[in-house]
Amino acid sequence: MSSPTLTVNAARVPALSTLLLLCLAATWLIWGSTYLAIKFALLSFPPFFQMGTRFLAAGALLMAWMRWRGAAWPTRTQWRNALIIGTLMLGGGMGGTAVAETSVGSGLVVAFIAVVPLMIAALNLIWGVRPGRLELAGIVVGLVGVLMLTQGAGFQASPAGLAAIAIACSTWSVGSVLSQRSLPLAPGATGFASEMLAGGAVLMALSWFAGEAPQWPPQPAAVAAWFYLVVAGSLLAFNAYMVLLAHASAGLASSYTFVNPVIAMLLGVAVLGEAVSGFEWAAAGVVLVGVVLMLRGAALKRSA
Repeated sequence: MSSPTLTVNAARVPALSTLLLLCLAATWLIWGSTYLAIKFALLSFPPFFQMGTRFLAAGALLMAWMRWRGAAWPTRTQWRNALIIGTLMLGGGMGGTAVAETSVGSGLVVAFIAVVPLMIAALNLIWGVRPGRLELAGIVVGLVGVLMLTQGAGFQASPAGLAAIAIACSTWSVGSVLSQRSLPLAPGATGFASEMLAGGAVLMALSWFAGEAPQWPPQPAAVAAWFYLVVAGSLLAFNAYMVLLAHASAGLASSYTFVNPVIAMLLGVAVLGEAVSGFEWAAAGVVLVGVVLMLRGAALKRSA
């Protein structure tokens, strides 16, 4: 499978399998905890400002590292693509997620994000890419779980939060598909860095437009959470996700959306004391069934 950022060498399949395993672990475990970190960072840093500074810092560090290693500067076309993808995935996707967390529990927000695989699968139909039967079954089951979540008390109490996370999922899905199909970034990590820089600039523009003002001095917990988001959430997990988009099926790349909810809900209850009803826990269980089906389907497709 060719991609806009990386090309797979068939002779390196075993090493690639190890890479995919590590990337999956990063998107599942690290991203599952970043939603709690976003909640803590919101103590001092407003949504768009928090996300904008986070991605600008991570993008600058990654770009500096790649330039030091001799990587070429992105072309004008690659910067244009980075701006479009960054606006969708970071400006809309991550910005909308942070806005949603101002009124909805972190666990419920990330549980809703399981709708992303269905959106990606639907968009990929435009390019004639169809999921296998088990993958499709997993996506549908996961969607049922998300629909159950929207009927719980958390989202019913905040229509604005539900709208924000729905917009975030839509823009993230469109950006993910376009990055695979028609808007190639610069090769490797340089492309990821350009996307974070462009998306971070868009988020800062949204912050200015919204009249956001960070608390000063910021609370220590907010600062610690912000650094965690930069290093773990942006430099590690986000780049792992982009590698998955380059090397794996769209369904497998988005499988984090089925695992993150359980991790985020457990952390939200244990650390923040967020209220999660029995119905919402049952919905999370339905989501877990979805990930098992989808991953099994993806494994069978690769073996075939």
